[in-house]
Amino acid sequence: MSGPVHGTWEAAPAGRWEDAFLSGNGRHGIMVFGDPNIDRVIVNHHTLVRPNGAEHPRPPALAAELPQLQDRLLAGEVTAAEHFTDGRELQWVQPFHPAFQIRLRRPAPAEDPGDYRREVDFTTGVVTARCDGRRSEAFVSRADDGIVQCVTEPGPTVDVTLDHQLPGSPYDLAVGHSTVLTPEGALLTLRVRYPGSDRAYTGVTLAVVTGGTTRTSLPGLRVDGARSLLLLTRVRRHTGEMDALAEAHALRALLPDGDGDGDGDGGNDAPYDRLLARHTELHRPAYLRVGLDLDADDGERALAGSELLSRPKSPALLERLFAAGRYHLLSASGMLPPRLTGLWTGDWNTAWAGAFTTDANLNLQTASAAAGALPEVTEAHAALIHGQREHWRANARAIFGARGVVAPAHTDGESGHIYHFSREYPLHLWTAGADWLLKPLVDHDETSGERDPRTAAALAEVARFYEDFLTRTDDAGNLVVVPSYSPENRPANASWGTVNAAMDLSAARHALHTAADYHPDTPDADRWRTLADRLPPHRVNEDGALAEWAWPGLTDTYDHRHLSHLYGVWPLDEITPYDTPGLAAAAHRALELRGAENDSAHGHLHHALIAARLRDGGRVAHALDQVLDGDFFHGSLMSAHYPRRDVYNADAAHTLPAVLIEMLVQSTPDRLVLLPAVPETCPQGRLRGVRTRFGAEVDLTWTPSGATAVLRPSRTVRIELRTSSGNGDGGGDAQPLDLVAGEDHVLTLGAW
Repeated sequence: MSGPVHGTWEAAPAGRWEDAFLSGNGRHGIMVFGDPNIDRVIVNHHTLVRPNGAEHPRPPALAAELPQLQDRLLAGEVTAAEHFTDGRELQWVQPFHPAFQIRLRRPAPAEDPGDYRREVDFTTGVVTARCDGRRSEAFVSRADDGIVQCVTEPGPTVDVTLDHQLPGSPYDLAVGHSTVLTPEGALLTLRVRYPGSDRAYTGVTLAVVTGGTTRTSLPGLRVDGARSLLLLTRVRRHTGEMDALAEAHALRALLPDGDGDGDGDGGNDAPYDRLLARHTELHRPAYLRVGLDLDADDGERALAGSELLSRPKSPALLERLFAAGRYHLLSASGMLPPRLTGLWTGDWNTAWAGAFTTDANLNLQTASAAAGALPEVTEAHAALIHGQREHWRANARAIFGARGVVAPAHTDGESGHIYHFSREYPLHLWTAGADWLLKPLVDHDETSGERDPRTAAALAEVARFYEDFLTRTDDAGNLVVVPSYSPENRPANASWGTVNAAMDLSAARHALHTAADYHPDTPDADRWRTLADRLPPHRVNEDGALAEWAWPGLTDTYDHRHLSHLYGVWPLDEITPYDTPGLAAAAHRALELRGAENDSAHGHLHHALIAARLRDGGRVAHALDQVLDGDFFHGSLMSAHYPRRDVYNADAAHTLPAVLIEMLVQSTPDRLVLLPAVPETCPQGRLRGVRTRFGAEVDLTWTPSGATAVLRPSRTVRIELRTSSGNGDGGGDAQPLDLVAGEDHVLTLGAW
C-alpha cells in the first residue's frame, strides 16, 4: 500500500468557481481555475466585507425592560419575548465578498488542452496546472503574506489584468486601474471604493518577467515572448488612499537581490523556489502533524477527486476528505478563523453574508483543532474572540444590565455587537454563546498544559455576567435562566424566547465551574461554584429523552437541524456514558428522535459528533452516509450547505476530520477513550499524531482482531482508560493508567 494521498487532482479546468482549487494563509485566499487559455485566480481576503449599514448598529438598550419580561415568562406568557425588542428590522452583518480575479489571457486559445492536469498539493498549498509544456503554479505564502504565481512558457503573448467583475459585483463600485513599469517590475493596481462609504480596498500585483518584452495595455499588462512570469499579489482594505508604490517595493523586497530581474538564464525559478521554501517551512509541519490511513485501495487513492466522490463507500474518499479538511481548515485560519465559506467565495452575494455564525457552525468547523494538533486554528479562533470582547461587554450592559460579556450569534469579523435578531431568530436572547465559544480555548489549554491568561480573563467575565443575570428562582429554589433561547429552535407550544433551555443550563454550569478552576485562589471561585450548584438539573421528558427545555410544560420540537440541547454531551463532558449513564441514555434517546429538518450538512455532522461521544458507531456511520451519499462536496473538495452541492459552505469540509477523530479517540483531562464508535465501514486503519487533553500524543492502529495505541505523554499523570466493549453498553471496564512524561506507553487491545 502506498498510503493516503495528500492532495487531489482533476483532468480538466474548473468550469465553476465552486470547483476551483483553493490555497490560503488565513489572511489571503485564492481560488484557481487552471484554464490553460484564460488562467483565472480569484483573490479573497478575510477583511473584505461590504459596508451595508451594519458597521454602525449597537445592541438594543433593553435592560430596563428585562425584569418585566422575566415576570411575564415566569407567569406563563409564552410569547412575551416577542415584544422584547427596540423595534428595529433584521439587520444582516456586512457581507463577505471576493476582491477580484487575476486573469492571464492568451489570444490564441487551443481547442484541445492536450495532456492537461490540475492538482493541489495539501503539504505545500501549491495549486498547479500543466498543459502542453506550460506550467502554472500558485500558492498563498504563510511566511510573506502574499499570493505567489509562477507561469513557465506563458506563450507568445499573454495579457495580465486585475478584474473586479465577478458574479454579483455591485454596478456602483468606484473602480480604478493603473499599470506602471517600474525598476522592480510591472505594477498593476486595482482600487475599489464602496458606494457611499469612505472604505475601499486596493489590490497590487507586481509582475516580474524573464525574457521577452513588457508593455502597458490598459487596463493591464501585455507580455510578449517571455520564458516565465512571476506575479506577487496583495490586497489591503483601507480608508483614504493607499500607497501602491510602497506596496510594490515591499513585494519586491521579498525577492533576493538580483533574482527575477529578467537578466541572465536563471529565470524566475530561483526566487519562486525561495518564496515557496519559506512558506512550506510553516505550512507543511502543521498539516502533517496528524494523519489518517484507512488501508484504502491504491487504485481508488489514485483517482481524480470528482471520480472518487462518486464512490461514497470508499475508504479512499474518507482518507482524502480528512486530508482536504485539515488542509482547508489550516488554510482558512490566521488573522481570523474560517467563515461559513472558509476564506473563499467567488460571488458577491454570498449566502448568509459569508459571516461567522457562532451558535453552531464556527465551533463545528474548528472542532478538530485541539485533538488534530492545529493550534494555528485555535489562535485564529482566539483572535476573533479577544478582538471583540469590548463589544461583548456592551451587549451584556445594553440588553441585560449586567457586567461581563454576551457573545453574538453572527459577526462579520469586525463587530461583536448584537444587532442581528428578529422575532423568529431572537438571537439577542442567547446567553450561552460566550461559554460555547470559549470552550475550544479551554480544550487547547488542557491539551498544551498551559493556561492562557486571556482565556482566564474572559472566563471570569462570563462568570460575572451570570452573577448579575441569574437572579430569578423557581418554586424549589433553583435558579432560572430567563429569558432563554435554544438556537435556533422553539418549543412546539411556545415562542422562541422562553425559560431554561438545556444549552443555557449546561453553559452556565460549565462557565461558572471553569472560571473557578482558572481562578482557584480568589474569593470569586467559591461564589461561582455555589451559583453553578443552584442551577436546576436537566429534565427527561415523557419520551424518555433529554428535554430541550427543562421548564415544565414546554414540549420538544424534534425535527430541527440544530442540536444545541446536547451541548452537555459534545463538546462538554457534563453528560457521559461513564459518569452519568442515566442522562446519557436520555441524551441518546433525544438523538434518536432528532430529525434532519432541511438536511444541512452541519446538522448531520453535529449529530455524528454527539453519537460518537455516546458510543453509537451506527449513528456515526449513518450521519457520514447522509453527507457522502448526498453529493455535498464540490470538485474542489470544499463542501456545500445542502445536498446536491447547493450553497457553497465549509461546514462539512472542516467538520469531517473532527468526526473521524472522535469516533476513534476521545479524551478529557483524566480519561482516554479508544475506539468508542467505529463504523463497520472503517474496520482497520491508523490514526497518527492525535493530541489529548491530558498532554499525550496518540498513535492508534486497529484491525477487527485487535488494536495498538502508542502514547507519548508530555506530562506525568494518572488517567482512566476506556476501550470499546464491542456491545455499546457504556464502554467496558475502566482501567487506571499511569503515564510518565517523556516515556512512551504501548497499549495492546483485544478485538473491539
